[in-house]
Amino acid sequence: MHHLLPVLVAAPLLGATLLIAGGHRLPRVAAEIVGCVFAAGTAALAITLVLNSSPPMTDWVGGWTPKGGESVGIVLVGDGPGLGMAALASLLTVAALAYSWRYFDEPPRRHAGSFPALMLLFQGGMCGFAIVGDLFDAFVFFELMGVVAYALTGHRVEEPKAVQGALSFGVLNSLGAYAMLMGLGLLYARTGELTMTKIGQGLDRHGGPDALTLAAFALVLTGLLVKAAAVPFHFWLPDAHAVAPTPVCMLLSGVMVELGAYGVWRVYWTVFAGPGGIPASDLERALVVLGVLTGLVGAVMCWYQRHIKRLLAYSTIAHMGLFLIGIGLLRPEANDGVALYILGHAGVKAALFACTGVLLDRYGSVDEHALHGRARELRAVAVLYVVGALSLAGLPPFTIGLGKAVVEEAAGIPLTLLFIAVSAVTAGAVLRVTARVFLGLGPETGDESSYETTGIGEEPETRHQLSRVPHTMIAVPAVLLLASLAVGAAPGLAGAVGHSVSGNDAPAPYWTPSGVLLGLTSTVLALGLAALAVTRPKPLSEASRTDPLRRLQSGHIGDYVAWLLMGTTLLAALALPTILNG
Repeated sequence: MHHLLPVLVAAPLLGATLLIAGGHRLPRVAAEIVGCVFAAGTAALAITLVLNSSPPMTDWVGGWTPKGGESVGIVLVGDGPGLGMAALASLLTVAALAYSWRYFDEPPRRHAGSFPALMLLFQGGMCGFAIVGDLFDAFVFFELMGVVAYALTGHRVEEPKAVQGALSFGVLNSLGAYAMLMGLGLLYARTGELTMTKIGQGLDRHGGPDALTLAAFALVLTGLLVKAAAVPFHFWLPDAHAVAPTPVCMLLSGVMVELGAYGVWRVYWTVFAGPGGIPASDLERALVVLGVLTGLVGAVMCWYQRHIKRLLAYSTIAHMGLFLIGIGLLRPEANDGVALYILGHAGVKAALFACTGVLLDRYGSVDEHALHGRARELRAVAVLYVVGALSLAGLPPFTIGLGKAVVEEAAGIPLTLLFIAVSAVTAGAVLRVTARVFLGLGPETGDESSYETTGIGEEPETRHQLSRVPHTMIAVPAVLLLASLAVGAAPGLAGAVGHSVSGNDAPAPYWTPSGVLLGLTSTVLALGLAALAVTRPKPLSEASRTDPLRRLQSGHIGDYVAWLLMGTTLLAALALPTILNG
């Protein structure tokens, strides 16, 4: 079945080509059907390949197999983690296209195929990045994914703020890509190889790590951590989420940032994990420090948002910090936990953005204060919001809770406390929004800081504000949340995820009494924070002490670039001690 690996990339690219070439002649429903068929077909193929990924498959595209140990072709690797990420990206693309079915505002120049074509290009880039086995083509797919994401973020090009958000996104992610390309150049100069495993072998033959290895490591990981929106590379994500169409937000937070974390894991274990790479203790220090910083900053900023889409974006940043900590532990059980955590987070966050899109298209606002009590009639959406928030908190038996519990058991007490705090704060913020918007609890206004972005006066993504919410806009988030529940509740499904990451000989992830207790603890704390926020709002809404932190999200690209450079320096400094001692 290894010859089917290129189809995971080719199928969505072919669908996009057909829609670009003929979409202006197709009625809208036909263009959307074509988009859904190609996306769903790719998802079905990815799932089939995941189920048959043991042993891992390898395919040299176009028959360019190595000769005498030398290779110039594109290699695709079909192992459990890569195919799992490709399947996740494809399934969420199907969900995003189904969510936008016939509701999305007519695109510019009435080209019915433009939006589904861009979504398929995005899917092709994500699938390619997930399964590619050489570092240069990982960069190529990285850029394809990025360029299409910029266009999707600024899809409503007639709105200045959409262009600004897409520009910020484009500049920072392009700089991250250039950093990755420079790191790739250093590795090629050292080893003369582009295939990841060959680069790792070349570094090992050279001997212990040196300044060139450290520079390559810092530059390559900078590119991946920008895509992952880790602090201090994260500034583009809230700005992009605030203006991107809802289906695009579902993919950005649901799978694209997770692919950045997956890239960190993949590149370390295939390139830098040997004796010629970066010592495990240095990587652990770097990822745990960045993870703690990312989790804390994301959680604090999440709590003090009134713009609901920005609140959810900062929640993604906070949970990304927990992913990085899990990866940095360098333990097989932690890898299994992170895989489950990512899978659950993808479905839940996509569902929450889908529900927020309903608010935008029904009321023309995503501002927590302006929507106070206005959404009482949307009972189904309110239920979905509550379920999503409780899942973010780690409530058993949701998949996020299981993944978090597995990582917590490997992390130790201090980091476990951080996991509980981040989960409780981010889930509590979503529950607070639910109480105010859907139940009308608490005061109608909160802290009016000059540094806070409001969500008032947003334009609906439909032609007009919806008087009735389409069934697809409710069904899609409901299915995503049910899927997140099913994987955590069914031991066989969780075991399949664990085996795809660590192999069939590794024990399957399972709920332990301590894991259940920790999940319940973070859920109770989240409920308590939300209750305090609506009954005694003043102590928890005083934002003056966080103004310096909030002021950093200035909207000025130059500031963000400066922080990106500081982040690269910090990453290199955290990985430096062992090299200096050697």
